Amino acid sequence: MPSSIDHLRNAIIDKLMAISSKDYLVALNKLMESAVEKDVVELSPEQILMLEMSDNDIKNENVIAQDDLDKEDLKWLKAL
Repeated sequence: MPSSIDHLRNAIIDKLMAISSKDYLVALNKLMESAVEKDVVELSPEQILMLEMSDNDIKNENVIAQDDLDKEDLKWLKAL
């Protein structure tokens, strides 16, 4: 799926590069700005707290490698 998104994005960029009308570009820019504003997600206080806790874990190197996590998950699943 990402490759089709990349392809679509590149096709749009190619078309944008061919537009010479300032008015048309201004209108497209306004449309895109409003679309981006709608994509902004408001986080709850709990979500912000979880992100801050994650940042602290990273800063304190309290992390686990993906391979090790996968192994732990398999152990846990086998124990069920």
